[in-house]
Amino acid sequence: MAVDRVQMSALCVLDLSSAFDTVDHDLLLQRLERQFGLRGTVLQWIQSYLSDRTFRVVYGDVLSFVVHVACSVPQGPVLGPLFFIMYMADLAGRAVKYGMSLHAYADDTQLYLHFRRDEMALSADQLERCVLDIGQWMSANRLKLNADKTELLFDSSGHCCAAMKSS
Repeated sequence: MAVDRVQMSALCVLDLSSAFDTVDHDLLLQRLERQFGLRGTVLQWIQSYLSDRTFRVVYGDVLSFVVHVACSVPQGPVLGPLFFIMYMADLAGRAVKYGMSLHAYADDTQLYLHFRRDEMALSADQLERCVLDIGQWMSANRLKLNADKTELLFDSSGHCCAAMKSS
């Protein structure tokens, strides 16, 4: 659609370090209640599901110590990605605040923006401010944005560039 409007696009692929492993149970339960209206028995079931989890590693005949899990959502069951998406729901509002669009699937999050070629510097600044804000939000919510693996891509069609050169 951006090509049809003779626009460029910027795509920022955000990488989170150990995303599912860092979900704070108390913050998740608060969000489920306040933002999604879950209360009573349902919220108690979820709290029970998340509480008192442990794991250990088995290597051959050797067992590790039992480790108690203080935070995280399980990745195998369907509820893990669903809870993670609900935990991250605030990000969409932050993206919109900067005129960005957000697409998320579990812990894969992309920000994108379409703009005219003469708006490139302004759009790059807008994108940078948005990513910094999202990084601060993630830090406050015990998530870690991995700057080394976060990628930015600018793209345009030849039509966009040719149209801009002729005007």
